[in-house]
This record gives sequence, structure tokens and C-alpha cells, in this order.
Amino acid sequence: MNDLMLRALRGEVVERPPVWMMRQAGRTLPEYRAVRAEVGGFKDLLMNPDRAAEVTLQPIDAYGVDAAILFSDILVVPEAMGLPYNLVEKVGPRFPETIRSRSDLDRLHAVDPERDLKYVLDAVRIILRELDGRVPLIGFAGAPWTLFCYMVEGKGSKDWALARRMLWEEPALSDALLAAITAATKSYVHAQIDAGVHLVQLFDSWAGSLSRDLYVQRILPHMQDLLEGLQDRVPVTVFAKGGSHFLGDLATLPCTTLGLDWQTDRRWARDLANNAPGGPKVLQGNLDPSVLYANPGTIRAETHRMIDELGIHRTIANLGHGLYPDIPADHGRAFVQAVKEYVPATERETTTSA
Repeated sequence: MNDLMLRALRGEVVERPPVWMMRQAGRTLPEYRAVRAEVGGFKDLLMNPDRAAEVTLQPIDAYGVDAAILFSDILVVPEAMGLPYNLVEKVGPRFPETIRSRSDLDRLHAVDPERDLKYVLDAVRIILRELDGRVPLIGFAGAPWTLFCYMVEGKGSKDWALARRMLWEEPALSDALLAAITAATKSYVHAQIDAGVHLVQLFDSWAGSLSRDLYVQRILPHMQDLLEGLQDRVPVTVFAKGGSHFLGDLATLPCTTLGLDWQTDRRWARDLANNAPGGPKVLQGNLDPSVLYANPGTIRAETHRMIDELGIHRTIANLGHGLYPDIPADHGRAFVQAVKEYVPATERETTTSA
């Protein structure tokens, strides 16, 4: 196996940072678009284990990344709990029903992953068989706050005002819903690990909608509960987009890696990660995805600057969020290749002066 990712996550000295990209399996690849055209909608694809496995594997050859990430969706957990959703093309997710009251909450049920999410776990098993040890497989799930947002609001939002309002107006109901989401997600992630994923990432896509105090007081305890025991099994990454104002609090969680969005100062984050309470954390990130619209030379220079600032060791090279769908695939490849060609700044200066 190409175990560069796993060695980096263990804190070993590595020859270069491993690299993968959030949303690497997606519309940037013509191979993916061909599968979508055959299968139909996004949900049709993710609920088809064979085809989901196929698109999970595509980026390994197309981009040359050091890890595959399961092709799925964070909203499969609310659906498994009894809250179905639709994905409207070019609009986003829509929940016909939402959770706004105790009676709404009472309609939800505990999740049995082998029953309710068998199609995901079947995809994991197929992927691992087809991977045959080439690279590690990353499993993932949505974090409690982000799933809470969708389950309360029923669709995307600019500010998640209804979800934040519920935290204040209905604290007991909010905590009960967050606890139910946490329990369901925990069983789902453990089931992915049982199926064989090598590491896990938790996506808190809407963390940045909360103040530090509110996140720490109301959300962090559920994150702690969710993460308890996971890191004893596999490395775990927490990616809280927009959450740099409480990155120090996230560093207290029992996780291996902190994912950084593109707005986070890298040198500051590295110092914080090196001095995390439970020992040094790995950092993942954090090139601005819009850099990939630039020419390959600029992509290379910006990627090398990112690694200069984060350092080679305890670093997973990635973007600061997912690939945008209209970024040319060649530019994604340019990013991956730039990571693989990285030479420390001191050596680059020596070569230049010589």
C-alpha cells in the first residue's frame, strides 16, 4: 500500500506531505460525468454501491492522489433517522419535513447502520476489494451541528438563523436533537470502520455560523461524545469550516488532525497544533480552491508556499474546501503534482543560487 498518508498521520518523518482533495470524486472529472449520465441523479448514484465504488476510485488514477474518499453524502444520516431528503439539481438539498418540536423529534428513530445504511457499507467493502491496498480509504460523516442545521431548516441557508434561534429558544429540544444526531453518527462511523475504512473525517461545514462561546458551550460536548473512542480505532480528522475562531478549542478534542479552511493563518495554526493539550496535531489543508482557476505555474507556486508555511511533517496537503465543479481537471492534477514535486524553501534557494 501507498501508506504515506498513514505514516504522516502517525507523526512519522515523511519524504513529502500526502495529498488528496475534498470533492475529488465529482463533476471536475469527465469519467464521473459519464457515470452520472448513465445512473441519473446524485442520490441514485450514491445509493448504488457498485457505481459509488467506481466514482470513489476514479480520482486515484485521474489525479494521482494518496488516498480515496468514500463517495457519499453527509445527509444520509438524517435520512436513516427517518427524515428523508431530496437533492434538487443546481438548488441543493430539500427536506419535506423538518424538526421544530418535540413531536417532530419523537418521529426519529435510532440508526442501525447495517439495516439503514447498508448501501454505504456495501460500497465501502467493494471499494476496499477493488483498491487492493493501493491507497487508504477515508470514511466520513457530517458533524452534529451541520446535520442539525439541515434537519431544522430543511434546506441551505446563508446564516442558519432558524437553527441558531432554536439553540436559544428551545435549549432542551436542541440538545436532545443534537444528542440523537450524535448517537446516530457515532454508530455510522463505527460501522464504516468495521467495514474497513482506514481513517475518518468529520465535516462541520457550518461551524462558522456560530460564535466561539456558543459552539464551545453547546456543540463541543457533542463533538467530544462523538469522537470518544474513535481515535483508538483509526485516525480522525475534524474539519470545521469557518471555525478558526475556536480552533484552539477544537484542538482539545480527541482527534488526530485539524482540517483548515483557506481563511486560516497557517503559521498560527501550526504553532497551535504543535502545542495542543493532548500532544501535537496533524494539520490538513488549506489552499484556497479558487487558486486552481489560475495557470499551472501559479498553482505550483501557491501550493509550495502553503507547504512552506505548514511544514512537511504532520501535514496533509489539501484544499481549504472542496473542489469547485468547473475547475479544470488538469488544474487539480497540477495541484497534486506540485505537492509531489515540493522541495523545502532552503533547498530551492540553494539550487537557485548554484
